[in-house]
Amino acid sequence: MKAVGEVHDFRPSELVRFVLRAMRVGWIWIGIAMMTVAFFSLLAMLSIENVSFVVPVTALSYAAGAIGAMLFLHERISRQRWLGVLIVCAGVTLVWLSRR
Repeated sequence: MKAVGEVHDFRPSELVRFVLRAMRVGWIWIGIAMMTVAFFSLLAMLSIENVSFVVPVTALSYAAGAIGAMLFLHERISRQRWLGVLIVCAGVTLVWLSRR
């Protein structure tokens, strides 16, 4: 969204112009494709496992987001945020272990 900029004018014509500008950015389409894959993966998992297991495991997306931000967007992730990611992963591990 840094390439497209912020929305400052909320008139319908300006919103359409903003969306058309955003559609020209390749990363937007990659993001939409990845969200589509994630959605259908969630549906597939829900057809196999219980909701009480699948929903907590989706918290791993926070870890994936932090790693992706570091690798692809070259963001600096603080120790405090890495600790938060580690806690989320530990929680998912507990949910996974209690499933057995």
